[in-house]
Amino acid sequence: MNGRKALVRDYRDRKVQAGVYAVRCAASGEVWVGGTPDLATRQSGVWFTLRHGSHTEKSLQAAWTAHGEAAFSFEALEVIDDEDLGPLGRSSLLKDRRAAWIQDLGAKGLNR
Repeated sequence: MNGRKALVRDYRDRKVQAGVYAVRCAASGEVWVGGTPDLATRQSGVWFTLRHGSHTEKSLQAAWTAHGEAAFSFEALEVIDDEDLGPLGRSSLLKDRRAAWIQDLGAKGLNR
């Protein structure tokens, strides 16, 4: 099997972990919290939209534009063990845990 096919197979077969994450701005002290069904790929998606100036959370985009990428970090706050949950249960649990982290950290919420 060639290298590309092996990489595609490995990606497809990987264990996906849902969870709650934070994006932190060291310069301003602001924190944004989101939930995602795939923690491993979420940072690249957030950074991509921020680099292109198209993130839907205007306060996060404004801080990124003002302080630059170097001021930001991505942190997985909680991994959700959702093997026994269906799609609706996972979604509900992610929303609940996201809301709890937003309250605990005094953070702003991200839709994803």
